[in-house]
Amino acid sequence: MHVAILLYDGFDELDAVAPFEVFQNAGAFGADCTAEFVTLDERDFVTASHGMRVGVDSVLDPETDRPDLLVVPGGGWNSRAEQSAWTEAEKGDVPDAIATLHAAGTTVAGVCTGGMLLSRAGILSGRRAITHGSALDDLRETDAEVVAARVVDDGDVLTAGGVTSGLDLSLHVVEREFGESVAARVAREIEYERRESPFDG
Repeated sequence: MHVAILLYDGFDELDAVAPFEVFQNAGAFGADCTAEFVTLDERDFVTASHGMRVGVDSVLDPETDRPDLLVVPGGGWNSRAEQSAWTEAEKGDVPDAIATLHAAGTTVAGVCTGGMLLSRAGILSGRRAITHGSALDDLRETDAEVVAARVVDDGDVLTAGGVTSGLDLSLHVVEREFGESVAARVAREIEYERRESPFDG
């Protein structure tokens, strides 16, 4: 499973780094799984919402690249900052890429307000979904069916609530794709106590 984590200026650090570590650990423990940080434009690094600079592995071409899973972090949705998920939604390039990849068969996961970018891409219409609590009113104004859960698994579209729920989403995907024992080993490695019922789906 090739996981592409889509970065943009103003993304929340933990939304992206936590899934990266989970998927890379799964690969280290025998799962056929790799993760990388990607952008839609050529650059060396991306500056996250709290100032962390993250290196970029490759440029994602939505027309030709076909990752198995696209992870979309959130960040700064409610602040409407110049560098934020909100700004990316308004610009349109990220939602367009999400829509193109999903239509081509890529499973898409939104962490935190990354779910709002999935919504802007039009792939949450009629689907169960969740986002960060501070953006729930915005999600309720869409055609998504808002669910009270940390993680919502709707098959080829997954969403997670607040920042730390990206851990739950990633471990859930690892368990779904590679089995409970691999997910349990990753959770032990990162010393994360999984919730008994974090998800809907």
